[in-house]
Amino acid sequence: MSENPDTQEPTRPRLLRPEGARRSEVAPIELFFDLVYVFAIVQVSHTLLAHLSWLGVAQVAVLFGAVWWAWNYSAWAMNWLDPHSGLVRVLNGLLMIAALGMSLGLPHAFDADGLLFAACYVAAQVGRPAFMAVAMRGHVLAKNYTNLLAWSASAGVLFIVGAFLAPGPRLIVWLVALFVDVAAPRLQFRFPGLGSAPMHTWPTDPGHLAERNRGVFIIALGESILIMGFTLSELDPIPARAIVAALLGFAGLFVLWWAYFALAGPDTQASQGEAHTGVLRSAFAYAHALMVAGAIVVAVSIELRITHAEADPAVVLTTMGGPLIYLAGNILFLRSRTGTVARARYLAAAALVVVGAVGLILGTVLPSLAIGIATVAVMGTLAVVTQIRATTAHRV
Repeated sequence: MSENPDTQEPTRPRLLRPEGARRSEVAPIELFFDLVYVFAIVQVSHTLLAHLSWLGVAQVAVLFGAVWWAWNYSAWAMNWLDPHSGLVRVLNGLLMIAALGMSLGLPHAFDADGLLFAACYVAAQVGRPAFMAVAMRGHVLAKNYTNLLAWSASAGVLFIVGAFLAPGPRLIVWLVALFVDVAAPRLQFRFPGLGSAPMHTWPTDPGHLAERNRGVFIIALGESILIMGFTLSELDPIPARAIVAALLGFAGLFVLWWAYFALAGPDTQASQGEAHTGVLRSAFAYAHALMVAGAIVVAVSIELRITHAEADPAVVLTTMGGPLIYLAGNILFLRSRTGTVARARYLAAAALVVVGAVGLILGTVLPSLAIGIATVAVMGTLAVVTQIRATTAHRV
């Protein structure tokens, strides 16, 4: 007698990541994929360095948002896909090509290369959910990715249209397009005719997502080291002040790394906090976007301090702005995963604002190294305080 098909469990998708003790491990194909973003982050920081105006900052913010969102959705897709599958590896290879195209078009995305940047972004954002909707047939993720595809395709139309407009209108249209793409999870992917895909219907592995986001943050810090090396290598001879600025920059990167891993490392209280998908969306998709963006601005500030002896407004604003953006991500991360207020980070942010205000008031009278030293002192203190609290909580 045959079984009632209505009582049978749904067929498990063949490409679904297998369960087991090693499920959360980041596979080699994922590490390989992330290497492409070394180039992408370098391009973002160099573009910001070349366009240090309010308009330039707005343009680079939109470009970074697109780069981040393409990486973010790829990381989430690999949360469910089997990294050992040949089809999954091909998907990652195609997404890497799209990321390389975005990176190549990024410096002139608001000029002649707008269509290259937009087309590669849309190819990734539409191709990935289309693949997932087919690969996850019989699983709730198939329906969820159908909704996501509808949102990303809608945003993609705006990105392509914007690529044919003048730089001013292009910025506005791309900003709206990015908002559509980024807002979709907040709106439960609700789309006319398709219903919604609430966050609780996305079965997520917090350990895997955390490891991917830690990795991309390290990539952002590593990009700063590359910039320091390239900048120093272009100086002949290398002045003593530039060497001191580079050492100070490295110290700043070290304390930023320390503050991050004392907060979000694998054994911290925050890493063991709330783990439902809505929380993980805020902690990783949004909070880590701010932290990585902060690291990119820090890289720009290091290059400026190496090449500028005086604390002009660009030096002051980037030196303060990078850590402040990073701290905003910290605050959102902590609020999401633990519900804590993160007082130490608010105090550090207030101290940075004071240092920045003094720097802007004194202007070029102040050496750029002085601003760097003050920033490292604030962030170093925060790193030590965070480490002490994390150690105490772990012992308890």
